[in-house]
Amino acid sequence: MVAKISVGSSLFGALAYNQQKIDEGEGCVLCSNLITESEDGKFNIHSCMEDFNRQFPSNIRTEKPIVHISLNPHPDDKLTNEQLAEIAEEYLDKMGYGKQPYLIYKHEDIERHHVHIVTLGVDANGKKIDNSNNFYKSKKVLQELEKKYDLLPAEKQKQPIAYRHEKVNPDNGNIKRQVANVIKPLSARYYFQSFNEYKALLSLHNVTVKEVRGNEQGKEYNGLVYMATDDKGNEVGKPLKSSLFGKSVGYDTIHTRVDDSKLFIKDNKLRDKTKQIVSSTLRQHPDRSSFERELSKKGVDVLFRENDAGRIYGVTFIDHNNSCVFNGSRLGKEFSANAFEQGFSSPISESIESPSIDTTSPYEQQYEQPDDSLLGGILDVFSMESGGVDHEEEQFIRNMKKKKKKGRRL
Repeated sequence: MVAKISVGSSLFGALAYNQQKIDEGEGCVLCSNLITESEDGKFNIHSCMEDFNRQFPSNIRTEKPIVHISLNPHPDDKLTNEQLAEIAEEYLDKMGYGKQPYLIYKHEDIERHHVHIVTLGVDANGKKIDNSNNFYKSKKVLQELEKKYDLLPAEKQKQPIAYRHEKVNPDNGNIKRQVANVIKPLSARYYFQSFNEYKALLSLHNVTVKEVRGNEQGKEYNGLVYMATDDKGNEVGKPLKSSLFGKSVGYDTIHTRVDDSKLFIKDNKLRDKTKQIVSSTLRQHPDRSSFERELSKKGVDVLFRENDAGRIYGVTFIDHNNSCVFNGSRLGKEFSANAFEQGFSSPISESIESPSIDTTSPYEQQYEQPDDSLLGGILDVFSMESGGVDHEEEQFIRNMKKKKKKGRRL
């Protein structure tokens, strides 16, 4: 079982997110504590807000008192609602939230059913519930629960459940359900800094998405349309409006996710982590097939986009370890489509051993020679030798830089 603990300041946001699953028929409330249940057995978001607010202390100082937890059993663990509720309540009790007001939801929006919990991180006296070393504490609690309930241990999952999610297969039928099982978990889990990066992420799972704009009754609107594809990227079936899947994968939510991802990736320095994996792999495996294969073993998929002539015009890296998507140029010029096109089609070693004689004028050289940093990056990354100094290579680079400087003086 895997647990994810998030803290925040918006109680309504946490409740609304889970209520949306219920409204869409893809979730239910398993149990609650200190929260009023209506006569029909349902929970009203506004009355829930009132119950939580009544138990908020007046002298609260904690900036992020809302705790949102997800518990994700292994897909092979088939648990009843009663078992899920019992496990969730025991988890809360061992983590120190057992006496707090809380709501425990079950989500059924993807085939892997899982639990979400909303509770408070401060007690009735305004004292913060101790959350120091929560990561290690949670891991210990989960291990105890796995042993008690005979669950598959988290270590056997290798990667989070969303890692390399199953592709859509048009032959399996119920395409809408298959598409939902792809776009909902991926859009919530992965971080992408542009719409095209989101599109690349989905393409890995045989789904594509398009932005649509129009005018209805004098009012302009923006929306998204999803479609299933085959393994070659050809669209199959009919277009599916994002409204069929709920607001979580709609136009506004996805573009908000783009903005949030930029901050999250920057604050957590995730770009550097992915870049290090890609760079080290490329040094050891400079030919395309082995590079793709070895990179995949390290939890990173690379998507090369090619035109009809086979020339690489786009590259995207999907790092499942950090749940991030990067267009190649975001990692650096040496990982751009142009750099890979040159590196894969014209091995650097050949260029170094037999440099051609350039008879063009200095003026033409100024505009035709590649950027210094880009050239250096390509030579560095695609070099077969990771150690030692290649004097012939150094001389080649110096000659190229001299040509460019000469061109600039004109």
